[in-house]
Amino acid sequence: MRKLFAAVALLALCATASAQTQTVRAFSHRGGRMEFDENTLSAFEASRDAGYNGFETDIRMTRDGFLVINHDHTLERTTNGEGVLEEKTLKELKALVTKGGHELMTLDELMAFLGTCRQDGMYVEFELKTKPENLYPQERLEEYCDKLYKTVMKNKPAGATYLFTSSDYRGLRYLMSKYGAECLMITGEPLNDATMSMARALGIRRIGATMPGTSRAMVEKAHKEGFIVSLWPTHKIEDFVLGCYLGADYLCTDIPIETMKTMSARFPWIHVVY
Repeated sequence: MRKLFAAVALLALCATASAQTQTVRAFSHRGGRMEFDENTLSAFEASRDAGYNGFETDIRMTRDGFLVINHDHTLERTTNGEGVLEEKTLKELKALVTKGGHELMTLDELMAFLGTCRQDGMYVEFELKTKPENLYPQERLEEYCDKLYKTVMKNKPAGATYLFTSSDYRGLRYLMSKYGAECLMITGEPLNDATMSMARALGIRRIGATMPGTSRAMVEKAHKEGFIVSLWPTHKIEDFVLGCYLGADYLCTDIPIETMKTMSARFPWIHVVY
């Protein structure tokens, strides 16, 4: 709570001093994993129905080469199944249900859902979940990337921003080299000189860094050097407010409904694009 009050005071001071409205883009992380059954059609629909047009999701590949939506490579946390997802066939996975009682989605089903959203200005992050790396040796990694890119891009609306993101930079390098794909580098480190140096080495201008340890001055430096900054995680409204103060361009949220209600009611000088 102290962090929220401090962030509120600083934001209010900035708003008074500049008399300008800050803009940040919010997107629903896994469909809003702390409010809904993550990475399910039900979760994405709930975020869409609340007014979101920005989403993030995770893609893995089954043993028989189908792309499915799931964060973990193991099944125990999110489903009633056991074992490694990549060792299962699509038929085996479709026989499972999530802990919330929903069917696992395929990438094709997710793309069909995105077709029901507002097309202009849509923002979607497709995270390559290709770790542990032994599950995706180079040949399988390339098969995965080819299928992912072709499935996503054949359905991309003209006015949408579709990004390929990952903390496994092998896939990002491949997608940029073969397709010129627009990518975002995910790091488990704060935004700093080292993470910016890594992004430059990869040829990536979008960085997804951790909020703890990131300073407003470093975000300003990144902007001056041409980077677009996304910060995570946002488990609480205090996190979202702090991300706004730090100057992030994009903020994922695990609590999309609470974020929308609270930001509009308590922080009207921040223009949040959902």
